[in-house]
Amino acid sequence: MLNEEQLELQQLARDFAEAELRPYTAAWDDQRALSDSVFEKLAESGFLGMLIPEEHGGLGFELTTYLTVLEELAWGDAAVALSVAIHNGPVVELLLRHGTDEQRAAWLPRMAAGEVLGAFALSEPDSGSDASSISTTAEHVGDGWLLHGTKRWVTNGARAGLVVVFARTGDDGLGAFLVPTDADGYVVGDREKTLGLRASETVSVELNGVRLSSDALVGDAGQGLRYALEALDLGRIGIAVQATGIGRAAIEHAAAYALERRQFGTPIARFGALQAKLADAAQRVAGGRALAFQAAAAWSRGLENGARLGSTGVTAQAAIAKLAASEAASFASDEAIQIFGGYGYMKHYPVERLLRDAKGTEIYEGTNEIMRRVIAGEILRDAGDENL
Repeated sequence: MLNEEQLELQQLARDFAEAELRPYTAAWDDQRALSDSVFEKLAESGFLGMLIPEEHGGLGFELTTYLTVLEELAWGDAAVALSVAIHNGPVVELLLRHGTDEQRAAWLPRMAAGEVLGAFALSEPDSGSDASSISTTAEHVGDGWLLHGTKRWVTNGARAGLVVVFARTGDDGLGAFLVPTDADGYVVGDREKTLGLRASETVSVELNGVRLSSDALVGDAGQGLRYALEALDLGRIGIAVQATGIGRAAIEHAAAYALERRQFGTPIARFGALQAKLADAAQRVAGGRALAFQAAAAWSRGLENGARLGSTGVTAQAAIAKLAASEAASFASDEAIQIFGGYGYMKHYPVERLLRDAKGTEIYEGTNEIMRRVIAGEILRDAGDENL
């Protein structure tokens, strides 16, 4: 249950999405780009500092409030919500949990103000779901580091001012590094041409001898994989509410069209088969939302004492939420197209875009096949298999 303040913020976010996102989402999709002005408006509204503490200029939201706002932004435009989620979630959380006071003071106020957008660079051409196999290297040179490698599918990678890059630090394992995008050797490749979330900036990044000072390393040089997995847990909870926003939008469009469209002398909303489609979609989307907030509660209880692991821990709950909500969004969007009929297949109407966007939530931050593997692994771990 949301309290009164959260309900007010939910309405504020919905009003923002209605006024500042929905009128432009079709154009952004066609142009494959978000406008600079939308990021300025997000910053003015405080939406780029939702998880940043007030002492660093942010709003200091707890996780449930943040997710409530993020869902409304996704209801307005999924590409915007994705950019906001990457910036607010994994990047900010990494700094808060594992950064030094100096690192937080240097970056968080600028991120909250919208002066710097954050990005997260983990995946590589030959390393997607298996984060432990990344080949980007960080060589300890003098009093700093030298980074070489290629990253793929970096959301915000060209627009960002700060990218968290994961690189192999020799026998120590992986490290997490704060890379300013104006650093020599940071080279942005071409934009990906994606099926959905077309306005989202997804790029490849080349790290051609990027020199960093010693204070660019976050936490321990060998604990980057653990940090990445923590960040993915939070990212997956964010995807679940993004998917919920997409699914809600699809249901609302379909219901409004069903009341307007007449066949055989009556609105098609009166047909039982169509009502069943709306009901089934609503059931699945509501379930996905509930699982997202359940996972958020597990996250908020903390990661100490192994709380990240186990079938009731953060990792399993985040994967369950992402799996259920993303598939619910795809189901709801597909059913919306069926309700629209031939019109649903046309770009003039919004539901075909929602289906394309929903499909993305089944893939990024770990495909749903990986989610099933993660969930099963945690169940089997509880049953006594310590090798999973």
